[in-house]
Amino acid sequence: MSLTLYILDYLGELKSQRKSFKQRQKEHDENVMKTIIRLKKRNPLKDGLICTARKPWVTVGMRNVDYKRARHFPVDLSAFCKILEIDHVRMVVKCEPFVKMGQITRVTVPMNLAPAVVPELDNLTVGGLINGSGLEGGSHLHGKEQVVRATKDNEYSDLFYAIPWSQGTLGLLTCAEIKLIAIKEYMKLTYKPVKGDITDLSKGYMDSFTHDFGDESNKKVPDFVEMIIYNPNEAVCITSKEEAKRNHTKVISIGWWFKPWFCQHAQTALKKGEFVEYIPARESYHRHTPSYSWEMKPILPFADQWWFRFLLDWMMPPKIPILKATQFESIRNYYHDMHVLQDLLVPLHKVSDALEWAHREMEVYPIWVCPHRLYKHPYKTMVYPEPGFEQQSRQVSNMEQWLIENHGFETQHAVSELSEKDFWKMFDGELYGKCRRKYEAVGNFMTVYYKSKKGRKTEKEVQEAENVGVETPYAQVDHS
Repeated sequence: MSLTLYILDYLGELKSQRKSFKQRQKEHDENVMKTIIRLKKRNPLKDGLICTARKPWVTVGMRNVDYKRARHFPVDLSAFCKILEIDHVRMVVKCEPFVKMGQITRVTVPMNLAPAVVPELDNLTVGGLINGSGLEGGSHLHGKEQVVRATKDNEYSDLFYAIPWSQGTLGLLTCAEIKLIAIKEYMKLTYKPVKGDITDLSKGYMDSFTHDFGDESNKKVPDFVEMIIYNPNEAVCITSKEEAKRNHTKVISIGWWFKPWFCQHAQTALKKGEFVEYIPARESYHRHTPSYSWEMKPILPFADQWWFRFLLDWMMPPKIPILKATQFESIRNYYHDMHVLQDLLVPLHKVSDALEWAHREMEVYPIWVCPHRLYKHPYKTMVYPEPGFEQQSRQVSNMEQWLIENHGFETQHAVSELSEKDFWKMFDGELYGKCRRKYEAVGNFMTVYYKSKKGRKTEKEVQEAENVGVETPYAQVDHS
């Protein structure tokens, strides 16, 4: 079934690519009008709050998406799945929200172009990334029957900076422009084993991409960095630089179905020591897709065995929506309560403390670590740089309190135990709240906390969210 969907997706991409950009834009404009007509049909008194019609089991994250199991007003955006334009002068790709990252790289990498930030999993969508963790770009947004274009320097700049982490609660994203950068054909990957205690692992990670003392050049700073921590005493740090030539080194293709998973391939550095290899750029971008990092192991324990990879792995990985759609509710709740899959943002100098805490409280491995840069913007956004920048449920709750105390953040596709008060201690809601009032999202769209909190929504909660007059949870929190 997954194989069938992959084939249908690919054929759909081919069909879309055969259309001219002008024809795609015309279809986009028609779909925008259909969306506006749909929004005008909503009765605010009885139809529920607005969200997309995407089924709960289609999302990639671990969250149960319980808000869609209660009364709501669905708007179908499934037709918004086309790349509308690739502008080589402005260096942007204009695309619709349901375009997948793998779809973009499949088109742009042969042109020696790629988005400035490429997530490792190729089935993540542009809309999910922008509304979630904040992939940056110019955005077209629908609010209450209104279409606006928000950029970082126009009259809707407040909305532009408020969209990341808002989870689609400020409006419906219908189009976005993603920044492109020029890339080279290969990636030179260096695998460096790091051994010692957690402090040593943290130091090895930070040393891999920070400047040497007194060196202000970027020559030694890699283009990509990640560390996979396999246990409290062993990790492998992978850094990569773009390369135009092979430099007489054999190019390794890791994209073939029978190849070991990337996380296992990197682990060999613990035995044979540091080594270097060249990998085609697109395979490097989506290196974790075949195994969903290492999440395939608990789903199919034998999927990493050589015989399975050679005979059947060409059908892998299974589509996440199929896995979710075929789960019984008891299995879904078991994963929700007993399986740890959390993405956390912590200040660089707190990495060691975070790893110590995770080992002490959870002791779950492997752990994937990579840098995430926060910028200082004209507005104080929900996730902002630290001041001075210039039981499972109980464990998750404790982890969230640790993040609040250490100015860390929890990505909202993960399981959350936060109360509303603690949610707004973690995130800054000032700009978000202003934009909800200014663009009439209050009483029409769900709040980001409503969407993120765990548990099935009751009819009473739906009615309370619909009838709210003024939202000021952030005003009750001291962010000083």
